[in-house]
Amino acid sequence: MSVDRKISNARPRIVMGVTSPMSVMFFTGQLAHLKRVGFDVTVISSPGQELQSLAAREGVYSAAIPMRREIAPLADCASLVRLFLLLRRLRPVIADFGTPKAGLLGLIASLLARVPCRVYTIRGLRLETTKGAKRALLFSAEWIACHCAHRVRCVSPSLRDRVVSLGLASREKTIVVGLGTCNGIDTERFLAHPKNDTQVRQLRSELAIPDGVPVVGFVGRFTRDKGISELIDAYDRLRPRFPDLRILLVGDFEDGDPVPASVRARIVRDPNIIQAGFVRDTAPYYHLMDVLAFPTYREGFPSVPLEANASGKPVVTTNATGAIDSIIDGVTGLVVPVGDSRALASALERLLSDPALRERMGAAGRERAIRKFQPESVVEALVKEYESLLQLRLARAESSTVQRGWRLSVKRILDATFALGGLIVLSPVLLLISVLILITMGRPIFFRQRRPGKNQAPFTLLKFRTMRSETDESGKLLPDGERLTRLGRLLRATSLDELPQLWNVLRGDLSLVGPRPLLTEYLDRYTAEQMRRHDALPGITGWAQINGRNELSWPEKFDLDLWYVDHWNLKLDFYILGKTLWQVVKRDGISQPGHATMPEYRGVTGNTDHEHIA
Repeated sequence: MSVDRKISNARPRIVMGVTSPMSVMFFTGQLAHLKRVGFDVTVISSPGQELQSLAAREGVYSAAIPMRREIAPLADCASLVRLFLLLRRLRPVIADFGTPKAGLLGLIASLLARVPCRVYTIRGLRLETTKGAKRALLFSAEWIACHCAHRVRCVSPSLRDRVVSLGLASREKTIVVGLGTCNGIDTERFLAHPKNDTQVRQLRSELAIPDGVPVVGFVGRFTRDKGISELIDAYDRLRPRFPDLRILLVGDFEDGDPVPASVRARIVRDPNIIQAGFVRDTAPYYHLMDVLAFPTYREGFPSVPLEANASGKPVVTTNATGAIDSIIDGVTGLVVPVGDSRALASALERLLSDPALRERMGAAGRERAIRKFQPESVVEALVKEYESLLQLRLARAESSTVQRGWRLSVKRILDATFALGGLIVLSPVLLLISVLILITMGRPIFFRQRRPGKNQAPFTLLKFRTMRSETDESGKLLPDGERLTRLGRLLRATSLDELPQLWNVLRGDLSLVGPRPLLTEYLDRYTAEQMRRHDALPGITGWAQINGRNELSWPEKFDLDLWYVDHWNLKLDFYILGKTLWQVVKRDGISQPGHATMPEYRGVTGNTDHEHIA
């Protein structure tokens, strides 16, 4: 279908994009399923027959936007503009982009087009095996894409851990659908059937692989990152023990990330290293192997080990990101360290020498692939994730209708009037406090800090300074309780330290009433629901402040903030202001026990699907 065809307004729209048309295979089955459950779906990639073919098979719309994999500033700007214009025209409720270039450009365009729900799907990190300026550039691109997204979907648990450890996104922002994988695998294709025995025998004859000789297989691109050099070195180590050993390589060399010339020459000239080339259907090739070797340096969640397991073959892979999730060490295969050809050879020798172990691990792998990684279960879990995002979007839309219109205009007029009046009336108090701070602590008088305001827009918050800038021997600031002065305690107890924020109110950074603006570094630690506290203008006081203030736990405070966002009205604001004055008089809830103020918010522990083996 052409994307120019009219789309029904009754169905929520979703766009899914990747850079290369060859990568649209990630969406096989997903697009049709999304359409069946009620979405209008558009798939985006660079122009190519694969894009059109997939869209036709799945019955969805397609849009070809040229995107170069390499750095091309002018072409990238043109692609960004085209993506933005497309998204503005389609107005999807969900945009899900993956692969580095499409992720970067697609998520920026989605942010500019104000797509309500933005997802960045990470299927691997190229930066893991790069260095220097290239690594810095790749890191920057990933960081921008992650921070333009509401959710970062990682295709394996170890990839999620890596994304978090690199500081690309917080654990609360990242998710793994089920146990991972890009799209599961069609296990029926890879199961052994009597009807394909003839095909396998014919293939064995064509490749000149005698019956009974041991065969170690590999499926993928012949590149450095795939561990081809280690595989050939392991082969040389195994030859004395297995002189008839064959290495079956399904794939071909690539110019990007090439293997050393000596390794390439070794592969080409050795008759026992069989090159099958790129093939349309890899399924019969697995049945020629005794074991699959997959000595990769990095992955997202590789499908090749799952395919080998579905074929009943054990796998030896590495502890690289993504690869380590593809098998269960000691159950469906063996895991060796990245780049360790000696360990790879030892693991392969163990399996080649023990047919019963191969059979046992292959059977366990087949059972796991069938039970855990069927495409239907993966896409159903993905649909649930999209539906939760859509519900969140509707909740945001409903809450955003509360603070707008004439009531919001009245709120702003009242804020400005009270702030200006307060600054004039309290000017003697402000002057006195300034002098006392100057005498007891010196300059600066005011504490300035960047905080996120409405829609996370940053502003500079003003407070009277209450702590000294004392450090320990290593230059690190002492704990708040040790730096808080007697004057500072008094100012905090009476909330007088907040008075300079009347200037923020006058400027429009703050309201008198709203969720308190917290630290900027907390943004990456919020859940998507907690982030809704930024749908309203932050305030000097709020619903949480009159219901416990700093005596509350973080989840309790966030729940109260969200209740205010969803139920705001002018009458509620007046009630909160009156209650705040009484709270100040009573001096309740100044801090939590054992803390000078409020302990740091470190986020919530994300739930992860774990696999348990009895």
